[in-house]
Amino acid sequence: MKSELNSERCEKEFEKMENKKDNIIVKKTFDFALEIIDYSEKLGSLKKFEMTSQLFRSETSIRTNTWEAQNAESTADFIYKFKIAAKQADETNCWIELCRASQHYPDPPKSMFSELKSIILIISKIIGTSKRNRFSN
Repeated sequence: MKSELNSERCEKEFEKMENKKDNIIVKKTFDFALEIIDYSEKLGSLKKFEMTSQLFRSETSIRTNTWEAQNAESTADFIYKFKIAAKQADETNCWIELCRASQHYPDPPKSMFSELKSIILIISKIIGTSKRNRFSN
């Protein structure tokens, strides 16, 4: 009996992980992380290690917090993880703006800015909707 319950629990967790693949914010942050990795590699090859590290850490925090939010323990935890992701998205924007403005760094791809803007808008919408739903119940 215990084994069957554990098996059912594992199956449900696997289904939740599979559903992440269809989640727009999970997909967008994954694709954006790949774009940041490519740009970070370019910066690394130019020995711009500090900027590479800052940019990589802030972006991967967006990715991991949106991923972790999918298994949040409560609505408050869900909102909290997305708030962290929003702050990290803002920081990532700061770093890529600095790269674009500095003559010492290669221009980030234009798509990076539009993707980040889209991610920020989605995260903001998720936070707002989650707060409204939490307090309307």
